[in-house]
Amino acid sequence: MNEFWIILTGSLIAVSCGLLGCYLILRQMAMMGDAISHAVLPGIFFAFLIAGHGSIPSLIGASVLGIIAALLIETFSRKAKLQSDAAIGLTFTLLFAIGVILISAYAQQVDLDQECVLYGEIAFVPFDTFTFNGINLGPQAVWIGGVVLALILTMIAVGYKGLFLTTFDPAYAAALGFSTAFWHYLLMAAVSLTTVVSFESVGAILVVAFLIGPAATAYLLTNNFKIMLLLSAVIGVLTAISGYYLAVWVNGSIAGAMATMVGVWFLLAFLFSPIQGVFRFNKKLIYSTENEFDISIEN
Repeated sequence: MNEFWIILTGSLIAVSCGLLGCYLILRQMAMMGDAISHAVLPGIFFAFLIAGHGSIPSLIGASVLGIIAALLIETFSRKAKLQSDAAIGLTFTLLFAIGVILISAYAQQVDLDQECVLYGEIAFVPFDTFTFNGINLGPQAVWIGGVVLALILTMIAVGYKGLFLTTFDPAYAAALGFSTAFWHYLLMAAVSLTTVVSFESVGAILVVAFLIGPAATAYLLTNNFKIMLLLSAVIGVLTAISGYYLAVWVNGSIAGAMATMVGVWFLLAFLFSPIQGVFRFNKKLIYSTENEFDISIEN
């Protein structure tokens, strides 16, 4: 039963990250998840310092720092005229360094496991369960991951056109009356929430891998955005399953094996994609004759 909970947790996180990753890649902000996953460290520290133990204070503190990181990145990018990758690199190294200093300086006063914060451990997911009236309802990570995925699916379903237009042509979206700032910060808030609730279970590295890998793999397989979203979810689930059994086979880290399988699936798409692969064998596979990446298709 433990392997079921581990795979289910990995799958929920992979699907959530993969769906958001599609937007991040197309907005050329793929490393935003990496920035947020490192920048939230000071928020976690202050949450433990003020409220002590508990997942809720940690989640609140990390979420606040995640949103602050997104705001700083946007400010540096627009006001200082920095490229987005430079703004991301500057922000997350600054906030991450502050978090490291705070933890190293006050480690004796604050009961905070640095390895847990930085790496997580998905193998321990089945042991941290949620109980109601004495009934064991399964791991907390599964419930939290399910709620986050439901929120992301709702956001995409309700705001599909706004997210689509502001992703592909912000100027055109603004001309149609869409608020580019609103959709941008809504997406950043979703990325912050997903990153924060995920990396405690699977680790920062695997969160970044899930944000980038499945979406990048799907991008190589189709030019239809809706299919890209679907493929990123499917690839995320396949990654969680194959990564778990790879870890069992080599008797190694589950998170590390899942991150490895992210790269394996991407490499296969890179080599054999019907659209952009090195060895193209059937250009009609998954390929849509209507290029939905063309903004005019949506109107």
